[in-house]
Amino acid sequence: MDMTELFSLEAKLQRYLEVEAALASTQAELKLIPETAAQKIRQSADVSLLDLEKIKDGQERTSHFMVPVIEEFARVVGDPEGGYVHWGATTQNIEQTGDVLGMKYAVHQLVKQLVAVAGDMAQLADKHADTIMAGRTHQQQAVPITFGFKVATWIDPLLRHMERLEQLQPRLFQSMTGGAVGNFASLGEVGPAVQSGVAEKLGLSPMAVPARNIVDHFTEYVLLLGMVSSTFASIAEEISRLMANEFGEVSESLPAGDVGSSTMPQKRNAKRCMDIVTKAAQVRALVPTSLEAMIQSHEVDGTRSAMLNQAIEQSTILSSEIYQAMHIVLQDLEVYPKRMRTNLDLTKGLINAEAVMMELAETMGRQHAHAIVHDAAHQVAASEGELTFYQVLLANSQIDYYFSKEELKTLLDPATHTGLSTQLAREASKRASSIANNK
Repeated sequence: MDMTELFSLEAKLQRYLEVEAALASTQAELKLIPETAAQKIRQSADVSLLDLEKIKDGQERTSHFMVPVIEEFARVVGDPEGGYVHWGATTQNIEQTGDVLGMKYAVHQLVKQLVAVAGDMAQLADKHADTIMAGRTHQQQAVPITFGFKVATWIDPLLRHMERLEQLQPRLFQSMTGGAVGNFASLGEVGPAVQSGVAEKLGLSPMAVPARNIVDHFTEYVLLLGMVSSTFASIAEEISRLMANEFGEVSESLPAGDVGSSTMPQKRNAKRCMDIVTKAAQVRALVPTSLEAMIQSHEVDGTRSAMLNQAIEQSTILSSEIYQAMHIVLQDLEVYPKRMRTNLDLTKGLINAEAVMMELAETMGRQHAHAIVHDAAHQVAASEGELTFYQVLLANSQIDYYFSKEELKTLLDPATHTGLSTQLAREASKRASSIANNK
């Protein structure tokens, strides 16, 4: 079942019937209703037995979603057992608990998708742990890194998001059957036992205070999906930028016959990445709505509850589509090490200016070394490509005094100044592999 089907009317109604069946079974065990009624209710809890057109007509007549459902379900159960359907419950008890069942399935599917993405990243980080490229800050080349290190910076937040999603589940997967306002008024002392029994049968846990205006755990879910969407949008935008002709360092794997433009035959557009960015923005746009829904009037606010339900459904469907697209992008990502090496040489050696400065600092102090190297770098930039950093440094007596030509060449080799990029990439790859292989 995909996410769109999960939130279809039929799927929702089936979950609501399962909650009604669990409620009846628990109440029978506690001698609140006859066992024969509970048995008949369980046997009848099948959406295919309901007359959906009759329910639709009833909803239009009553302006209420659940009452016609209960009436139709009671008809299917038959008399006198149908009279015990929805015993002591209120609409939101059934709907919210049923919706949580749907969310439980959705979260497990999202986790599977994130595990697949983690596996993709693990392979990329390990394969390219030594693939040298330019690290960039503020849109400018900074110091050399490896592509594996870049992927490690994707892995780290992803694993935290997965940890957050794991930690959220006990708070999220809760059953709520506290009655009209959540104080068990219709069931009295036995109310908590009913709620616990329903929760156990559905594989959920009971809410400590089953009030209908408590929705922070649902808002937390949407916020978390918004955070994951931000991480994936950042990755997608990075891949899109690196696909540009001016970089040409990676590319989405495009199928044969793919057309990037109706008028420019050469175009290779980052279509999946652009789709990820678009849908991720839509997910984040639902975050303020979910926060607004936490502001409840009195014991429940139907308007804001409806807002939250829509935010949950839309963010879940969009997130699933984002994760699937990211999986496709990463598992087939094309990486071009030669172009990465070419781009490293664009600054005529300036990308290793930090390495030269730090080596000089050992003898003359950091500030003095920074000033000398900065002046040398400015000369290279001002020459508009006519001078290399190596040439300028050799011509500087203050620098030439400390380094031989071979030492200077070594200092200006990008491969000598990637720090712990390779190590960090392999460590991140192992963490991601561990998650992917153990889920």
